[in-house]
Amino acid sequence: MRRRYVVVEGLIGVGKTTLCRLLQAERGAELFLEPAATNPFLEPFYQDPERYAFPVQMFYLINRWRQQSAIRQQDLFSTLVVSDYLMEKDRLFAEKTLPADELELYDRFAGALGEQTPTPDLLIFLDAPTEVILQRIERRRAPGEEAISPNYLDDLRNRYHALLAEWTRCPVLRLDNTDMNYADDPADQKRLLEWIDAALAGEPLPPGAPGSMSDREAQPSLFGSDSGGT
Repeated sequence: MRRRYVVVEGLIGVGKTTLCRLLQAERGAELFLEPAATNPFLEPFYQDPERYAFPVQMFYLINRWRQQSAIRQQDLFSTLVVSDYLMEKDRLFAEKTLPADELELYDRFAGALGEQTPTPDLLIFLDAPTEVILQRIERRRAPGEEAISPNYLDDLRNRYHALLAEWTRCPVLRLDNTDMNYADDPADQKRLLEWIDAALAGEPLPPGAPGSMSDREAQPSLFGSDSGGT
């Protein structure tokens, strides 16, 4: 069985890591999680974005590239690899936070490194209303995240949607997880895993799943042929 690579994406606090850990527990996935907790510039950035934006972005860029290189080398060891970030999302934050001269410098590094990153077999994009995400951020109380505003989240969501509107590298499964409790509810876990299994197999999703009716037209790549892997 060839290796499958799944990326889970979405706004801060939407539930990406929880889903990744579910795939680890139930599908034996090898995890590559975003190194947010180890970024020494992240908490200062939330307080003073203009000063700390560039070191935050460069730290993420280098560490994400290292992880992506490791993912590329997993072919012989794992049948399912899951990451809680898309390499292309790095620039969404860079173009939002960096001035033109720093963005140009960032792009020089990102362009060279990005050529070596693997292509996912499936991109899962999680979303929920901004007020729901803010409630989740408040509950988890990660350092610095109390400074995140609704406008910041809304702007990021728009940038994600613009990226996905032109995304052709792999199928996309869009999920509104407002009413999903896949952290604790076995029924929600089972339902979500069935959707992901079907999407990875290139099969129509079960009745009631996202994409089963009107969403089918919004994300036709999900119901097309196999994406070809990494």
